Amino acid sequence: MTTANAIVLHPGDVACADRGDRMETLLGSCVAIVMTDPRRTVGVMCHIVHARPPADARGATSAAYAPQALWTMQRMLIERGITPQLCEAWVYGGGNMFPQLAHAPDVGDRNVAWALRTLAEQGVRVLRHDTGGHAYRRLAWTVGPGEPEVTAVPV
Repeated sequence: MTTANAIVLHPGDVACADRGDRMETLLGSCVAIVMTDPRRTVGVMCHIVHARPPADARGATSAAYAPQALWTMQRMLIERGITPQLCEAWVYGGGNMFPQLAHAPDVGDRNVAWALRTLAEQGVRVLRHDTGGHAYRRLAWTVGPGEPEVTAVPV
């Protein structure tokens, strides 16, 4: 979904933007991966709901699931002439929204572990991550030299 000033990602969304464009999302237990080329001319962001589809969702291709979201991000980068493995990344989210009910490892923990492990396996350097805890996060990034802006709000 696009507003006048920003691309707003909802659960399961993946977006690609050019230098100067802004992307935003709100995260609870979901995880956002932000990737950019080292010159920061193009950026991609995804809003992952679950690290893996449930066992009864064979063949699931929704970008809400981490493997499909990351694959979609990589395709978008390749279409722009960028090699995903040469990109830099940030990872945010994975909060425990129900600390009185969910004990570690919860869905947020699993989402974060998947994202960090998979990016490392693919050789993508994670510059920073702000994950876990009992908070939701507001994330915004304007493609360019600055880092994403993240605000954690306690549950």
